[in-house]
Amino acid sequence: MTQLDRRAFLAAAGASAAVPFAACAQTPPPRWAARATLPWAMQEIYCAVSGGRIVVAGGLRRAGGVTEIEDRTGVYDPAADRWSEGPRLPAPRHHPMIVADAAGRVYALGGYGRSDAGEWTSMTEVWALDGAGWVEAGRLPGPLAETVGVELGGRIHLASGRSPGTANGQWNDQADVATHRVFLPAEGRWETAAPVPMARNSAAGAVLDGALWVAGGRTVNGGGTGRLDRYDPVADRWDTLAPIPPSPATGQQAGGGLAMAAAGGRLVAFGGEWFAPGGGGGVFAETWIYDPAADRWTAGPDMLTPRHGLAAAAVDGVVHALAGGAVVSGGRATGVVEALRL
Repeated sequence: MTQLDRRAFLAAAGASAAVPFAACAQTPPPRWAARATLPWAMQEIYCAVSGGRIVVAGGLRRAGGVTEIEDRTGVYDPAADRWSEGPRLPAPRHHPMIVADAAGRVYALGGYGRSDAGEWTSMTEVWALDGAGWVEAGRLPGPLAETVGVELGGRIHLASGRSPGTANGQWNDQADVATHRVFLPAEGRWETAAPVPMARNSAAGAVLDGALWVAGGRTVNGGGTGRLDRYDPVADRWDTLAPIPPSPATGQQAGGGLAMAAAGGRLVAFGGEWFAPGGGGGVFAETWIYDPAADRWTAGPDMLTPRHGLAAAAVDGVVHALAGGAVVSGGRATGVVEALRL
């Protein structure tokens, strides 16, 4: 090769290498973006997707030192970035599990309500959103709240959470459980499946690759856990995989009150809270993205507004983080909504 040929070759190679580099440089990294705010502030909520819309219901907030339990239903249209209000629940509930069945019918299952015994009375009602209102659609086999709920193969799975002992009314009356119940909406009956490997509450769940994934959660005595468990409904078996890493900013382990959705063949988990010995603590800003093929979590973009007790849903490949508490425990509920496209 002559000197001139060598120079032409190197120039051509440099030009071709610069094209993909420039293209990559022009592609911004994924980040959370603000969306229309839920018209009322709320935390300790869950949500379901039905007909391309996200439905949230119930929740709680603190106002003037008093705990207020919500009965309102919010319906979010991601395409229009607009909220509307749906029918109110038959009674106020916080931590009710909201799940849509295979036909898109939305259910509210269990959660806590107020009774003469207290405002943390675990309930058994199952309500279904039917046109102009919520209607009774059965009962849980036993009280259950702070659980994980998903639709999988035409069935609604409720896994982990908290249930009461002999008393049922106060927060301390509830204990962590490994319960795994399966509701068959078409038949109105319940089955029992293999229990969750670790009893815990306030975990997050999603469906990916035909399996139920349960991430994080906490125990009353042990605090947060980044544990990831996958349930195979065909084999009725749980497998434990790579845990969510601790927060680089705080050194604390993501656990209670986080949220998670599946998008683009990956799990996206974010938020949650941690408690410090003797009081205090904080809220996580981190987003963690799980690749099931590699069994590995990587860091995603931080949320604009760190929160716990929030809801998560994916619509058309976009992950939504809805409402939640901006400080540890129940001090400041929000209506903040943010969206992330990977």
